[in-house]
Amino acid sequence: MEGKRIPLRFILLLIACITFQQCASDTIFYESFEDSFDGRWIVSEKDDYKGLWKHAKSEGHDDYGLLVSEMARKYAIVKELDEPVSLKDGTIVLQFENRLQNGLECGGAYLKYLRPQEAGWKPKEFDNESPYSIMFGPDKCGSTNKVHFIFKHKNPKSGEYVEHHLKYPPSVPVDKLSHVYTAILKPDNELRILIDGEEKKKANFLSAEDFEPALIPASTIPDPDDKKPEDWDERAKIPDSDAVKPDDWDEDAPMEVEDEDAVKPEGWLDDEPEEIDDPDASKPEDWDDEEDGEWEAPKIDNPKCESAPGCGEWKKPMKRNPSYKGKWHAPLIDNPNYKGIWKPQQIPNPDYFELDKPDFEPVAAIGIEIWTMQDGMLFDNILIASDEKVAESYRETTWKPKFEVEKEKQKAEEAAADHSDGLLGFQKKVFDLLYKIADIPFLDAYKLKILDLIEKGEKQPHLTIGILVSIVVVVLTVFFKILFGRKKPAAKVTQETKDTGVAETSNNEASSGEKEEENEKEDAAAPRRRSNRRET
Repeated sequence: MEGKRIPLRFILLLIACITFQQCASDTIFYESFEDSFDGRWIVSEKDDYKGLWKHAKSEGHDDYGLLVSEMARKYAIVKELDEPVSLKDGTIVLQFENRLQNGLECGGAYLKYLRPQEAGWKPKEFDNESPYSIMFGPDKCGSTNKVHFIFKHKNPKSGEYVEHHLKYPPSVPVDKLSHVYTAILKPDNELRILIDGEEKKKANFLSAEDFEPALIPASTIPDPDDKKPEDWDERAKIPDSDAVKPDDWDEDAPMEVEDEDAVKPEGWLDDEPEEIDDPDASKPEDWDDEEDGEWEAPKIDNPKCESAPGCGEWKKPMKRNPSYKGKWHAPLIDNPNYKGIWKPQQIPNPDYFELDKPDFEPVAAIGIEIWTMQDGMLFDNILIASDEKVAESYRETTWKPKFEVEKEKQKAEEAAADHSDGLLGFQKKVFDLLYKIADIPFLDAYKLKILDLIEKGEKQPHLTIGILVSIVVVVLTVFFKILFGRKKPAAKVTQETKDTGVAETSNNEASSGEKEEENEKEDAAAPRRRSNRRET
């Protein structure tokens, strides 16, 4: 018996072969784009479709796809199938991958499953009028954000083809990762939409709740010839004609009146304004009254008002007027002549028909006909199969490995961005602290220079540490001068002292009289340039 035992590896190989053959038999069409599409896919020659298709690798992978390479273009390309595919019998799975490498602000990324050419179209003239059976895939622009599923169906009564749109379709994942879209059409009229293998929508082709317009029309319709009678009253409530406005109802009474019981708080400073001129502000030396107008000192809150209940002229506060009633209206009562909301009577729908299942047209080609504002859109691994497991197998082998790599890269980039945001937050706190330091009274002589340094730091964040060190040096210098009795009144600080401060903090030596004069003008103009920041 030992000699007749079948090796395990032979059994596994046999199972793999059987599985592969089964997958191959259930795969109706598959396009991986590993080879160039030239000669196999036909690019439309219509004038409107100037977008350039490219055979390119997906960013970060060795896997090729069909690339939308230019922005703000229309694109059209089509691939005929070896044999038309019937959508009427058994399960049909439509699946493809799409990657929005530059995001998607406005554009389509869907596929069209076209009817046979006998319906009236030619591959080199493929455009938006070419007749299709199904349109499936992402579309996003403005308020539109949906994974379309639209099928065209011939009305057996009128003979016209009608577009039926899936209601409440799933939204488009608008990141820059690879995503796989799957539509499963079942013989029991069920439709399932999957994104990345996860079911996002389930619908029934015959249900009016799932498609707009409904595949099967309503059995009755409003009679277009029925008219509402002239005496039909739709008012449920009417004003009471017997009601009379009360004699004491004053429609002119104001909503608010002065509170006569209010008393001015003790300590109210009647003669003090709420704001005063900033006593520390001075007119810049280069201010020209004729050119700049009369100079006015900036306003600050009156410090005397901070400890008082209020300043300025005291007025009694307003309160709600207890006599206010507003405009008088007669109360509403039930309308004795109310007949309800009028509707035309229903009549049999002449276009009504019944169906057990949709009468889908066969699919003879796959086309991509889109308009998009984005480039970098990549189509890959387009599949038509007759078994859901085949589609699942392709997702596991062609899409998932790429997606996992992209997801890990995205996590790393987000972590780096969080770190950067944390650094920016630290810099903001540093600059906020420096603005407070600049307002310390004993640094008045150097305030403008400190503000200059802070402003440079905000424009060039990489200098934050250097700016911080420079200001610390200024603070320590002033502190030691005060400590050793060399403090000078801020009002008597000379321009020479200020220039020395500039040399110590910025390490920029003025070598000529012209540069000193230029610095003096900058100093004088500085208060106007930063008034908003310092006032707040």
